[in-house]
Amino acid sequence: MGESGALRKRLALATLCVTMFMSMLDNVIVNLALPRIGQELDAGISGLQWVVEGYSLVYAALLLTGGALGDRHGRTRVFRLGLALFTAGSAVAALAGTTGVLVAARMLQGVGAALLTPGSLAILRQVFTDERERARAIGLWSAVSALGLSVGPVIGGPMVDHLGWASVFWINVPIGVAGLVLASRVLPDIAPRRRRIDLGGLALSAAGLGALVYALIEGPSRGWTDARVLGCAVAAVLLLVAFVLLERRLPEPMLELGLFRDGVLGGALLSGFMVSFGMFGAMFFLPLLMQGVLAWAPTDAGYAGLPMSAMIVAGAPLAGRLTGRHGPGVPLVLGLLLCAAGLGGLSLYGDQARYPEYLWTLFTMGLGMGMTFTPVSIAVLQRVTPARTGMASATINTLRELGGVVGVAALGAVLTHRLTGTLTDSLARLGVPPGTAGRAADALAGAGAGHGGPTGPGGAGASLTGPVQAAVDGAFVDGVHLAVRCGAAGLAATAALVAVLLLRRGSRSGPAAPASGQPRPVPSAGTRSAGTPSA
Repeated sequence: MGESGALRKRLALATLCVTMFMSMLDNVIVNLALPRIGQELDAGISGLQWVVEGYSLVYAALLLTGGALGDRHGRTRVFRLGLALFTAGSAVAALAGTTGVLVAARMLQGVGAALLTPGSLAILRQVFTDERERARAIGLWSAVSALGLSVGPVIGGPMVDHLGWASVFWINVPIGVAGLVLASRVLPDIAPRRRRIDLGGLALSAAGLGALVYALIEGPSRGWTDARVLGCAVAAVLLLVAFVLLERRLPEPMLELGLFRDGVLGGALLSGFMVSFGMFGAMFFLPLLMQGVLAWAPTDAGYAGLPMSAMIVAGAPLAGRLTGRHGPGVPLVLGLLLCAAGLGGLSLYGDQARYPEYLWTLFTMGLGMGMTFTPVSIAVLQRVTPARTGMASATINTLRELGGVVGVAALGAVLTHRLTGTLTDSLARLGVPPGTAGRAADALAGAGAGHGGPTGPGGAGASLTGPVQAAVDGAFVDGVHLAVRCGAAGLAATAALVAVLLLRRGSRSGPAAPASGQPRPVPSAGTRSAGTPSA
């Protein structure tokens, strides 16, 4: 019986790790396929942003609701439903023949991921009741999640080169089917509990985030004074403010704002948001730089990410040990500073730089990312009661995903705005009509366009030769430099704030959860709590 129970635990952990690996993998593997998607589906830069944002926006908007649905209808049941939807969305995306269908399929994937992700950590807590076992399981779960983010570019490049862009979606189908079979057999059924679904909060947050992302993506091309862009920006502010006010009044809100009054929790959640802001924003346009400007093949661009992958994997257990000894503050601040240094370092190199020259930036960013995953999860689990684990887990992933949504949109807006302005000036000096700047910039959405590589159906890249191509490349590099500097500045500022919130409070971990299951009081500034085992 003991051996059977241990085997069931290992299989349950394997199921949760594999499904989390798949959802994390999908966050980054698609980025390497973007230039090829741009060629074959004739999508410009804004179209490719929607391919990324369609998934992330729905994921972020529905994650908290996914946690509430898991509480109400059973976390394991909702987990299985989410896995089925994610798998179906992957199949539709692989078969998509237009950008619109692909974006819709990505949104279906986002719905599935929003349902399965919150239950993963809660089920893990239910399976592993022993604290030492749970710490090891969380460490492995966090490492596998980080691994999904890190190996995506490595396996994605060769897949795109040899099997086409659709293969990055087909890979999810057998994994998803296997996960469904395992989930039906080894995951425990967790009894549902009565919980109100916050439909008002869902509507306000989804509409507000959608309006914000639309304004950021369409602003550079339509113009920031365009009536539709301005209207969406104003609507986003009003809707998100209304969401916060509503959540403060509800007895059982979708997002418990009290989490942010705890300095340790607030700092950990902010760290997760900002790392995704900077890193996901960079991961969107770096493949376009490598394949569009430097004319690298997808495989080469993928292998270029190996140093980052290795450091992410190495950083996760190191962060666990540091968290066990010093609390989450030390690894979080260190990770944020490393991400800021690596991202800012990219702005030192232009289109003539050789790979060994900027290799150090990839090592630095990878280690910084790896240092942040585990302490965020441990800090939240230490400071919330078991009854709030699902909501807290959903909050972690919501903010991480929302950071990616805002990062791709905001840093993409910075890049596109600088790119269009610089390119317009350069083309004017060459005697090229200024109205062609947008079409020339969109040629970068096709891998190798204008460098002798294939072009999309519109043939945008065919005319980009000689001085015009040099102007496009130079303007894009200029835009990337400004974007990564903005991301680095945000990460550095966050590191300073997290140091104040976590390090000055002397926090090693959270106070023990009350036996009653009631939310624990927010610790005072002088609270110093007991240590925690390393993950």
